[in-house]
Amino acid sequence: MRIDAHQHYWQLARGDYGWLTPKLAPIYRDFGPGDLAPRLDAFDIACTILVQAAPTQAETRFMLDLAATTPSVAGVVGWADMEAPDAAEHIARLATRPKLVGIRPMIHDIADPRWMLSPALSPAYAAIETAGLVFDALVRPVHLGSLETLVGRHPGLSVVIDHGAKPDVARWTPGDEDFADWAERMHRLGRRTNVVCKTSGLVTEARPDWEPGDLIPYLDVLLDAFGPEGLLFGSDWPVVNLAGGYDRWTNALLGWLDRLDTSSRAMILGETASRIYKLTER
Repeated sequence: MRIDAHQHYWQLARGDYGWLTPKLAPIYRDFGPGDLAPRLDAFDIACTILVQAAPTQAETRFMLDLAATTPSVAGVVGWADMEAPDAAEHIARLATRPKLVGIRPMIHDIADPRWMLSPALSPAYAAIETAGLVFDALVRPVHLGSLETLVGRHPGLSVVIDHGAKPDVARWTPGDEDFADWAERMHRLGRRTNVVCKTSGLVTEARPDWEPGDLIPYLDVLLDAFGPEGLLFGSDWPVVNLAGGYDRWTNALLGWLDRLDTSSRAMILGETASRIYKLTER
């Protein structure tokens, strides 16, 4: 069973997508299940993980309500104010919703790269772990040192790194200092039993005229670091429409997967997501 482990739906009129402006013309409109359904059918994708795109409780409620009436949405990764005094209680209440599978703060928009290590967040991490939810880490390479410290502090917390931690595919040359540092940090995180990684989002960090070969060094690092049992396919749709679209990205990934055996492909294309997000328990 194939699972797209990272996609979004949004309605502009809701007004809480501060990053989504008319400058992003290809995605500056409403997107819903009817828009994605043809792509899911084309690639034989059974279900998806719907991921937050706004740092508000209202958007999380919007996604959970949408998921309740959308069979193709197997799980929702929502947002919670992890700094709030009642964060633990709020996360516990959210976790009673059947399709909530994770929490994602928008770390890559937070100025302090060590924000995730604040002692004030400890009750929220504990609540995520107690509820059996996943912590989706929306990070960039600058955050990887802090993330390594975090997962060491919370070995029972299931962590999914989004978008391969957003390496600078457009500017880096494989083997240069920045690439090597990212690769080493990803390998260290990959040795942690509580950390996995999504392949989604690499193309939005690439040049506009990217070719599949541009992605291979990065995908190879992620495979070597996490193994097929620690990698998840995701589209980052509709954001991927800024970088060639769903079909181009998915075909590039499937081409790269051709080198692997059937079991490894099955893990990356769905089994890892089903396990980490506990979809068979829902």
